[in-house]
Amino acid sequence: MNARLQNRDRAALYEAMSPFNLTPLWEVLHALVPREPNSPCVPAHWTYDQVRPFLMRAGEAITAEDAVRRVLILENPALRGQSAITQSLYAGLQLILPGEVAPSHRHTQSALRFVVEGSGAFTAVNGERTTMYPGDFIITPSWTWHDHGSEATGPVVWLDGLDIPMLRFFDAGFAENGTAAQQQVTKPEGHSFARYGANMLPLRYDAPNGATSPIFSYPYSRSREALEKLSRDQAIDEFDGVKLRYVNPATGGSPMPTIATFLQLLPRGFSGKPYRQTDGAVFSVVEGSGVATVSRGEQTWTFNVSPRDQFVVPSWYSLSLSANEDCVLFSFSDRPVQQAMGVWREERSM
Repeated sequence: MNARLQNRDRAALYEAMSPFNLTPLWEVLHALVPREPNSPCVPAHWTYDQVRPFLMRAGEAITAEDAVRRVLILENPALRGQSAITQSLYAGLQLILPGEVAPSHRHTQSALRFVVEGSGAFTAVNGERTTMYPGDFIITPSWTWHDHGSEATGPVVWLDGLDIPMLRFFDAGFAENGTAAQQQVTKPEGHSFARYGANMLPLRYDAPNGATSPIFSYPYSRSREALEKLSRDQAIDEFDGVKLRYVNPATGGSPMPTIATFLQLLPRGFSGKPYRQTDGAVFSVVEGSGVATVSRGEQTWTFNVSPRDQFVVPSWYSLSLSANEDCVLFSFSDRPVQQAMGVWREERSM
């Protein structure tokens, strides 16, 4: 058939069937089923020195009560307006000032808090309160009442990570505001860690948070101690340094059903080999300084990172890490969902 006639026939076909909400697969097949991941996201780096002044200005512009959550969203530069740092994850920096309360609510989205600056604020989840210290990893399980407050003498800032875009994709988001600004505290501080955090479980374990870890606060002091000991006692991984994953002690799996969390130590002088993974990851620098080199094809991004900085590495972008001094990184990703679907993949360059 003449190519021009064929193209004309195709155009007529497309026009005729469009009112019936039909479209030809062959025109979009390669975009729908790519040879490899082709994320629309891009690598990005937020230096804390640049972000912090805007947080403090936000503290002057609106109260925590009026805002409900006073947060500056970390938007991926390629996803502006979508409140997303990757296609499946949300991230933001939340500020609370002395004496403030961020009122109680609950939602189906799972949330993590990773404390970036300050001590003495608290978060309460289902009747238990925990005081927040830098480097602590704290969970708000899906559909649990939670509020935040501060008895600190200065500002407290933490990184919020949620599966908001994921639940938006599934149209499964629900939320409810509490009737009181703060929930009643019914358990002593440290109760969940004492009950579930010593490699032991109650005899008749009842999974209080469903598939989410029964521990809702993982203290940085204990996690940091483990990294330090392992850095002395074992060989340093050529890609990750010393990297541990946080776990649900009841299952050994991720602490949240949709989000995996990690903590790693890069010893002074570490120069890591490049690797890539299908789970795009959000990083927060806890201690030390270093360089994150992200690449894809001919493009390369070089981030000189310092304490309290945040950066994101999209799916299937290559990452190599180096450290000028002992450097500790917290990170989170959607790996549990990809593993549950059987699609997670990693490639380590040797």
